[in-house]
Amino acid sequence: MKHFVYLLLVLGCTSCQFFETEKISSETFYESALKTIDWKNVDRYPAFATCDTLSEKLQQKICFEGELAYQIQQGMIAQKVTALHDVNDTIVLSFAISENAQISILHMQIDSLLQREFPHLKDSLTYSIDALQLVAPAYKRGIPVKTQFTLPIVVTTEK
Repeated sequence: MKHFVYLLLVLGCTSCQFFETEKISSETFYESALKTIDWKNVDRYPAFATCDTLSEKLQQKICFEGELAYQIQQGMIAQKVTALHDVNDTIVLSFAISENAQISILHMQIDSLLQREFPHLKDSLTYSIDALQLVAPAYKRGIPVKTQFTLPIVVTTEK
């Protein structure tokens, strides 16, 4: 019986350490959460009205890129941009989409020969980009975020 009381006393004194929880400060938790977030990718892409109902990320991306290219192309066709010579070149357009789904051009790289062939091309592209209507920005963990994209635009003439 003495051994049983002694064993119970030893277990009682040492068992409390098994129930202790380590406290983590909110700053430590916040810092570790920040390290696990992939800041280069979004959870949901910006959306045009035609893409807003898609739930799969890959479908959202494909729809966003396709609708973006289509609307820019339609804007250029509507402005009746024409060339005197054959053209096959690429414009590199960098733009940002704000947390409010507003598009702004950051940089437009146009070759000098292309600029000579289409003197108002930069204005036409700016007009086409400004006319785009997004219904939602990109989201990261349920929060609207600013995103940046680089879009290569291939310019070719048709006969």
